Amino acid sequence: MGVSVMDDHRERALVSLAAEVAEMGGLAEHLVMDSVTALTRIEPERARGVIAADQRLDAMQRSVENHAVELIAAHRPADKALRELVAAMRISADLERVGDLAKNNAKRVMAIEGRTFPARVALGMEHMSDIALEQLKVVLDAFATQDLSAALDVRSRDDEVDAIYTSIFRELLTYMMEDPRNITFCTHLLFCAKNIERIGDHATNIAENIHYLITGEQPVDTRVKMDSTSYLSADWADTRKRDGGR
Repeated sequence: MGVSVMDDHRERALVSLAAEVAEMGGLAEHLVMDSVTALTRIEPERARGVIAADQRLDAMQRSVENHAVELIAAHRPADKALRELVAAMRISADLERVGDLAKNNAKRVMAIEGRTFPARVALGMEHMSDIALEQLKVVLDAFATQDLSAALDVRSRDDEVDAIYTSIFRELLTYMMEDPRNITFCTHLLFCAKNIERIGDHATNIAENIHYLITGEQPVDTRVKMDSTSYLSADWADTRKRDGGR
């Protein structure tokens, strides 16, 4: 009887912890959407709201971690129950980082206030964030339902975000090469685009943790990144050098 009561308490605690992670996911998605809107429309007030709201996400991540540690100490779970707790902590850490990336983009809105956002770059960033947010939503649903197939599908689509990021990178390099006065502004936008691309990476991390939760193993195949911007950066640097840094 005592074991049954303990098991029941543990199961209810795990459900509660999963609900906390889901709430974190909803807030992280909201921060990303608001940060991209603030960025592409250059809305400082909305950006300040994102920066303030990120503190709540940080507090939620600490709460998830504390509750998971308490459950491990109280119940000494093994096998899948232990993996659920470990996965919850890892996923909450990824969501906290998603919030940080949204906050970092919001902070750059103040730095570019007064500038005109290039229309093609804005469309690219919005499209990239739409895909990253879709991946985040699908993978959080997969965590709630423990759907391995859906999680692996998110992992396999990471190259879509990478491809858009590379396209944005090319576009911004063109602006910088056309007029050196654009370099500072475009550098801010490059960092913002990279932050959005990294949100997709965190969705993929969550997918890999779902794989671990369900199977007890990490995916055996190596994730291939389709980001070719390091080569583009080298080409641009060579061009600048040949042109005497103009």
